[in-house]
Amino acid sequence: MSVEQGHVPVEAILAKHTIVRAVYIAPVLIIGFGLLRGWEGAWASAVGILIVVANFWLAGAILSVSFRIGLQAYHAAALIGFFLRIALLVGVMYLIAATVEIDRLAFGISAVVAYLVLLVWEAVAVSRGDERELNWAK
Repeated sequence: MSVEQGHVPVEAILAKHTIVRAVYIAPVLIIGFGLLRGWEGAWASAVGILIVVANFWLAGAILSVSFRIGLQAYHAAALIGFFLRIALLVGVMYLIAATVEIDRLAFGISAVVAYLVLLVWEAVAVSRGDERELNWAK
């Protein structure tokens, strides 16, 4: 399984699209929690969304690199990487909540909502064929 020169892996494209879509979700969550819980809620919401975006970026990077290594590495990265990234996401959120004074409700709800909405949005876009630049044949 080789990668052509200049070919951007599908995983990296999917991660990029998911991260770009966060630009639409983030203001809604941040403003919503800002109105409901004040400045602390808005700040906590932004941090939660940032962690989710970093998680999607990491997923794209891991899968893209493992694709270059081989099919077995790709499968291992997809399965094991998912659980490790979820554990890392929970661990980082716990570390932040334990060490920084943060609105935990806004922080947690924003992270969960952002993760699920971005994941479903990308899945629907791919299944409908909206992702035109994806080249599944390579």
